Amino acid sequence: MALTKLDILDGLTELKVCVGYRLNGREIDYLPASEHAQAEVEPIYERSRGGRPRPHGRAPGRNCRHKAIKYVRRVEELVGCPVALLSTSPEREDTILMHNPFES
Repeated sequence: MALTKLDILDGLTELKVCVGYRLNGREIDYLPASEHAQAEVEPIYERSRGGRPRPHGRAPGRNCRHKAIKYVRRVEELVGCPVALLSTSPEREDTILMHNPFES
């Protein structure tokens, strides 16, 4: 899996990951297939503290990289799939190779 645009985490005061859904009063761990059920589900979020919003035009801080990695590790755990590559800005040097997807 590759995740991009994680620099937006730097401007959020709260990070949320959907970990399940509530449908008709019960919790489920999948998005229902039917359009009707999807319209009725309520997402269940796991929340964590983000950073302070950054002024418009300011480049993402180094803290963004730390938050991004922590966030990605939790997403990997929930999805059951490793992230091979992520980026925290449009700059090439801010692309992080977590592991080489072509090596075991």
